[in-house]
Amino acid sequence: MARALLSCLLIPFLLAINTSGQLDYNFYESSCPNLPMIVRYNVWSAFRNNTRVAASLLRLQFHDCFVNGCDGSVLLDDTAHFKGEKNAGPNRNSVKGFDIIDNIKADVERICPSTVSCADILTLAAREAVIVAGGPYWQVALGRRDGLTASMKAANINLPSPFEPLDKIIAKFTSNGLDIKDVVVLSGAHTIGYAQCFTFKRRLFNFKSSGKPDPTLHPSLLTDLQGSCPNVDGSNSKLNPLDTSTTYMFDNAYYKNLVNNYGLLESDQALMANQETAAMVNDYSMYPSLFSSDFAASMVKLGNIGVITGQGGQIRKKCGSVN
Repeated sequence: MARALLSCLLIPFLLAINTSGQLDYNFYESSCPNLPMIVRYNVWSAFRNNTRVAASLLRLQFHDCFVNGCDGSVLLDDTAHFKGEKNAGPNRNSVKGFDIIDNIKADVERICPSTVSCADILTLAAREAVIVAGGPYWQVALGRRDGLTASMKAANINLPSPFEPLDKIIAKFTSNGLDIKDVVVLSGAHTIGYAQCFTFKRRLFNFKSSGKPDPTLHPSLLTDLQGSCPNVDGSNSKLNPLDTSTTYMFDNAYYKNLVNNYGLLESDQALMANQETAAMVNDYSMYPSLFSSDFAASMVKLGNIGVITGQGGQIRKKCGSVN
């Protein structure tokens, strides 16, 4: 409980101070003062039509920042000069929300032409997505510039996979300046959204070539998943909620699920097999305010990975292509 209190006391201070470099909370105050309202309106409108967009936008930012920094590279279409990230293994037929970012960018360009980067729009949209789903607010420092290229190869290498062991996932986080706490906290984003059957099917029928299901999977959940994801190729793209209890609500139910062996992905349930991460999972399962404050802090860290500022990069006119 002391840890929860300390975190709640520290987070307002951490979010109030200016971040390093040229990012600034008031970066567009004069050049595009209506930016937050434009982003908020578009995200809320999209959410009213489809509640799944909250998870899509949050995941989109994560997949952007983990590949050469938060530079909007995930938004770029393939060109004659590079193969982009949209069709990388972790993203193909999986990462969504591009249309929402494009709509926001079009609205922003009409009011503030050649002023706001796609990277900043994506960062703001991810925050609004969490808020609209019932999650915490955090301040976003702005002033990112857009990258000039993208890399399918880097996306295939750098993005964590649900099939990887926990130590490799932790290593990918630490290579981006994050730590083991951020692994546990940002995994909590799986309190919303869906996963395709192929990402967890091996847990249901032939776990690690044993011919048996994953023994850490709760029998009740196993039965349900075997029904919705039968052991045939045709079920690979079928969707299942990452959090079956409150699928569209951003809360701490994800951690309660892990404590009760109801984690959907192997990489999620693996958090309970490590003493250090399991202790954090237990804390977050009991103290929702602790999760909210720590998630806000980790999202600030995520959004500052490898940013381009100053005269680097560019301000794209359209997020899918360089100028």
